[in-house]
Amino acid sequence: MLTKKQTVLYLLFLILMWGVNWPLSKYALTYTPPVLFAGLRTLIGGVLLIGIALPRWRLLRLKQNGLIYLISSLLSIVFYYGFQTIGLNYMPAGIFSAIVFLQPVLLGLFAWLWLGERMNGLKLLGLLLGFLGVAAMSVGGFENGLSIIGIVLALASALTWAFGTVYIKRVAAKVDMLWMTASQITIGGIIMLGYGSLTESWSAIEWSASFMTDTLFISVFVIALGWLVYFKLIGSGEAAVVGSFTFLIPVVSITCSVLFMNEHVTANLLAGLVLIVFSIVLVNYKQKQRKQRQASLQ
Repeated sequence: MLTKKQTVLYLLFLILMWGVNWPLSKYALTYTPPVLFAGLRTLIGGVLLIGIALPRWRLLRLKQNGLIYLISSLLSIVFYYGFQTIGLNYMPAGIFSAIVFLQPVLLGLFAWLWLGERMNGLKLLGLLLGFLGVAAMSVGGFENGLSIIGIVLALASALTWAFGTVYIKRVAAKVDMLWMTASQITIGGIIMLGYGSLTESWSAIEWSASFMTDTLFISVFVIALGWLVYFKLIGSGEAAVVGSFTFLIPVVSITCSVLFMNEHVTANLLAGLVLIVFSIVLVNYKQKQRKQRQASLQ
């Protein structure tokens, strides 16, 4: 189990890295086709994690856990990134990301149904407020129109991310989490890179210093370390509580876009921030009260 200080540091790292990922990825896509980029950054991240995991090679247990690695890879990497990459071609990124971040709401419900985590009215209200906060920050995208295909792909991305997280928490006791993360990311990278090689052209990639630096940063800090930290948090705490903090990721993403991509602060952005703050407070309120009662009885 993580200490409170470790949990806070891991959450801060995850929110920051996954937040900057959106503008960094948008920048990288000016140099490369989307599926090849998704496969390339994922495969690099997976290979890096395999290098870190090699001293623990006995814990890989490929024969016993191979199917677990494959299912996890399909849910958390291939389908999640695949639906996301394709769906962004059909609708504005802001609205798409708002729908994808329905994931913490779905994760809270799935964790209640299948993991036995507590659910109450305040927690459910908090999860819904968090999604409304993300939607409020992205509502400007409605001006550009919506696509049914895009909405379906965004929902599919959120669903597969939630299913993948619940699945990993259910099998966490059977696998080494470092090998689990390394294997699923590497398998996902190979699948997406293979598909991208069949449908896109490698010659379309502009191998500039900016693109390679951007890709390496995403591969190391967003993909490799980001997923490792995420699954570490999920494995050591309530999935719904960890999921509630992921609502802050679009906040970081929009803030970076305002600072570095000349986007503007709007009333919708401020309203979204307020809703997200209330979301996190409500999701964690009962848990904090319970811990205080337990401490008073000791």
